[in-house]
Amino acid sequence: MTHEVVVVGAGIGGLTAAALLAARGVDVCVVEKESEGGGCATTFEQFGYRFETTAGLYAGWGAGEIHARVFSELPVAPPEARRLTPAYVVRLPDATEVRVGAGEAGDAGDKINVDEFETELSRAFPECAEAAVNFYRELAPVADTLQRSARRAPELATLGKFARMKLLAAEARHAPRVLALQTHTAAAHLAGTSTRFRRFVDAQLQLYAGCASDECSYLYAAVALDLPRRDLYALRGGASALARALTDSIKQSGGRIRFDTTALRLAFDADGRVAGVDLLSGEALRATRAVVSNLTVWDTYGKLVGHARTPAPLRERLKAARGWGAYLLYLGADDAAVARLPAEHLLALDSWQEGEPYDAPRAQFMFSASPVWDAARAPASKRAVTVSYYTDAADWFAYHTDESEHEAEDQRMLEACWTRLHAALPELGAGAEVIETATPRTFYEQTRRKLGMTGGIPQTLANSGANAFTHRTPFPNLYTVGDTTFPGHGLAAVTHSALIAANEIAPRK
Repeated sequence: MTHEVVVVGAGIGGLTAAALLAARGVDVCVVEKESEGGGCATTFEQFGYRFETTAGLYAGWGAGEIHARVFSELPVAPPEARRLTPAYVVRLPDATEVRVGAGEAGDAGDKINVDEFETELSRAFPECAEAAVNFYRELAPVADTLQRSARRAPELATLGKFARMKLLAAEARHAPRVLALQTHTAAAHLAGTSTRFRRFVDAQLQLYAGCASDECSYLYAAVALDLPRRDLYALRGGASALARALTDSIKQSGGRIRFDTTALRLAFDADGRVAGVDLLSGEALRATRAVVSNLTVWDTYGKLVGHARTPAPLRERLKAARGWGAYLLYLGADDAAVARLPAEHLLALDSWQEGEPYDAPRAQFMFSASPVWDAARAPASKRAVTVSYYTDAADWFAYHTDESEHEAEDQRMLEACWTRLHAALPELGAGAEVIETATPRTFYEQTRRKLGMTGGIPQTLANSGANAFTHRTPFPNLYTVGDTTFPGHGLAAVTHSALIAANEIAPRK
């Protein structure tokens, strides 16, 4: 069977690219090995609970932002998104709490949000209040410039010379400073701040960028840390609701989605161009315009392209790139227990690690409860809670001679994480119970991502901005989308990557 475009993988990136292409009149077919779309964002359901596999903090749902721009082209309505106030609370090891995105004002309340947050920073970090406030003040115009630039030119990392000059001219006031910051880490801008404040920043950058301030690109950090000022949202039904809306859009626009269909490898023509996708069933799908891979960059080249066709420098870079694994607790919690907490989303930092390199698995975890207004996510008077911890994904695949060793490691992690949870959030008391756990092995079995790594590639100087893996590949008609592709981590970034690929394959008329 022949289509103009074949999309491999029905994660949010693949579904968004396909929905946009189908809405623009392109004959597109999506193949997905699972029976539903969503990839890593698929909801886990058990005993009447619907758990998210993410932190449940979603950016880009405001007026004129990335999701509004995408859905303006689609024949379906977006899922309901509600602003979080506060976006989340960071709880430090000394029990200090910092409300992030604390403003209660609407879209016109940016100034109020900033004033409230600066007051919050001064209260929480009196030992370096001025330096802490200045850190955020300095990054705000950088973030604004990058956000405006991304709206003008979504494909920011791959702009041609003329387009880049045009963009620089449009941002003449701030462009020189942004260019000068390309080689800076976030840590370079934390001079004069305390260890307490630096760990507050490190925990958030780990969440948004996959690395702490000593490694994280300052430009990426500026956008990430500025997100709460632009508002974060919860989605009714979680990210799965977005996957369902995109699936419906593809079908309504005349596209096709083939679930329970596994792609085996790419097919190449005599000239070495990607000609389509060979399926595990033996069927061949031909693509006359392009193939879009929603697999990770490791799996795109390791599985679809193949070792022999992947250029040697790219193979070496892929070997060096690593993502994080996630260990999740799925909890059923009483409404009353969640109500005792300062927010539905808590980023808990339970170890200062002063004088040591930041070690995310030992230092932090994220507590995310389903919104009280999304009653379908849990039984009556209950909440679906996901607690996420970082872990080294490779450890879950090494030295396991049988399944019992994996189960033993899972039990050990459960006990350690359960202890940490109650020590950091004593208000929970007996109001929560473990429904299930998930390990990198769980994510591998669900998605076949390399080592079950989730969340993308850490946004270090070597892996972000102009140095990121982009939608383009060494093959002119093969594109990638997803969280290992520019611009980086999070649902909004995945959607952005899909818009870039769709625009290159079939620009909007």
